[in-house]
Amino acid sequence: MEFMRRYPDDAACLEWLWRARFAPDGHTAMCPACKVERRFHKVNGRPAWDCDRCGHHVHPTAGTIFHKSSTSLHLWFYAMWLMTSTRCGISAKQLERELGVTYKTAWRIFNKIRNELMTQADAEPLSGEVEADETFVGGKPRESYRREVARKGWNMQTAYWDRKAVVFGAVERGGRIRAEVIPNSRGQTVQAKVREYVLPASMIYTDDYHGYKKLDGKGGYTHRRINHSARIYVDGDVHTQTIEGFFGLFKNGVRGAYHSVSKKWLQGYLNEYVWRYNRRDDDEPMFDQLLRRAATA
Repeated sequence: MEFMRRYPDDAACLEWLWRARFAPDGHTAMCPACKVERRFHKVNGRPAWDCDRCGHHVHPTAGTIFHKSSTSLHLWFYAMWLMTSTRCGISAKQLERELGVTYKTAWRIFNKIRNELMTQADAEPLSGEVEADETFVGGKPRESYRREVARKGWNMQTAYWDRKAVVFGAVERGGRIRAEVIPNSRGQTVQAKVREYVLPASMIYTDDYHGYKKLDGKGGYTHRRINHSARIYVDGDVHTQTIEGFFGLFKNGVRGAYHSVSKKWLQGYLNEYVWRYNRRDDDEPMFDQLLRRAATA
């Protein structure tokens, strides 16, 4: 009901987009043809505003994820409202039922939002006390695959993990997180991600995986490790509980809302969970932040 009061129809959504992108007062905007500020009026029957002086048309949806979409702008806004008002995500099948659109349309809406509005490309490096870890994402192997591995004499553990996607994550304690799908969990791969995500002179906390050993004394990092192999999970302030908590939240969300996610689209789902996690304590509602990003992206 709160959403419907703010955005009751397509006209209200278009008016908000026009004011957010071009004319805060609803009338005066910079005319690309005149090169000065002019008064504009709404064009009847079209999602555009017209310059009173030269007649140049300005389309508020141009250059946004809504451009050339046959889906109602009102439904786009409602989909964004649903994505930001849930903690564990919402599936495209559920959105299909909520909006009354086809599954293909619901999937396209979510894919656009995740990969164009919730990206981590412009995220600032992490600093301070940072926990880093990697995890494997994927379901259990089918019994038929287990029999095939046994018949061919493969190592079950190696064969099992090779079928999973690898996700690396780093999180500031009490702050932001970054996560990305990586090709493998080799030492050189995870070390490169640490150097990309974390500023020098930061304190790095990891588990005892050998791939992190070369961080000791290099790149200006202070590196402390917790020995998970010895079943030690917390030793004073040395632990990786924060990043593991995020991985647990992400995996439970995927299992509960989506059931399974292919490697091809996994980064988009990671973007969504990272985006929500990084704004969990903000005073401004996530929906308003996402709308503003849509207007400026």
